[in-house]
Amino acid sequence: MINKNSELARAFWETGKLPCRILDFHAHMDEHPQIYFPFSSADEMVKDMDKNGVEHLFFCGHLALDDPLYGEQYNVTAVKKHPDRLRAYHILHSRHLDAERAITDVENNPDIYVGFKILGDYNEFPINDPIHFPCYEYLNRTKKLLLLHTWGGSAYDDFGNVADIAERFPDITIICGHSFFGNHKKGIEETKKYQNVYYELTAIPIVRGYLEDIVNGAGSERVLFGTDLPWFSTLHGVGMVLSADISDEDRLNIFYRNGEKIYSRLGLWGK
Repeated sequence: MINKNSELARAFWETGKLPCRILDFHAHMDEHPQIYFPFSSADEMVKDMDKNGVEHLFFCGHLALDDPLYGEQYNVTAVKKHPDRLRAYHILHSRHLDAERAITDVENNPDIYVGFKILGDYNEFPINDPIHFPCYEYLNRTKKLLLLHTWGGSAYDDFGNVADIAERFPDITIICGHSFFGNHKKGIEETKKYQNVYYELTAIPIVRGYLEDIVNGAGSERVLFGTDLPWFSTLHGVGMVLSADISDEDRLNIFYRNGEKIYSRLGLWGK
């Protein structure tokens, strides 16, 4: 149900696009062996962005999640082909981590990478294990991004793991992918005091009311838009934000204002 009191929702209903920018902080790319995607290549992803009014997309390709050497080359190629639209997260494979090499890759490719991504549950390895600390120290010094897969009740990436990182490294911009899905209220309660922690919306559209909980718990200034493309639809994410019981000011914060502040800190696209 689209909120009839929202000017943004009314504009979207009438034109099919929002009258504002959309910045997507959580996506993937390329094929996956366990599922069929209608589109997944860099060119197709950019076409979807154009269709739905997404200005920029931050991603980590599926190939990099499985094969960091070959997969990272794919990420680099995708960004170089669409430098005005895409940026990549460099994956950190905890069980096979070469921190020095990962840091060098990011440092030497400032027009490709915005930071690191870790999937603790996938690696079955705690995100706050000291093996990651050299990479976190680099992010803390450069204020680059750390996108974390976070999940409620996980032994590897629940709120306690995130709070430990935020406490040790207060200048990292930490993005909680999925916002502790399944235990989001407790996760926000335990991490909102850390001003460097943001909450991202991937998976949140599955349950109505989750977004309101996040905005009421932490404030819309701490929420970033994300889709997990091509796993979920951009339209689904946009519709969830438009139909939530929040204000248009909150929606603008989520769609682009909070992202713009991060852009300013990192100098992305000259902003």
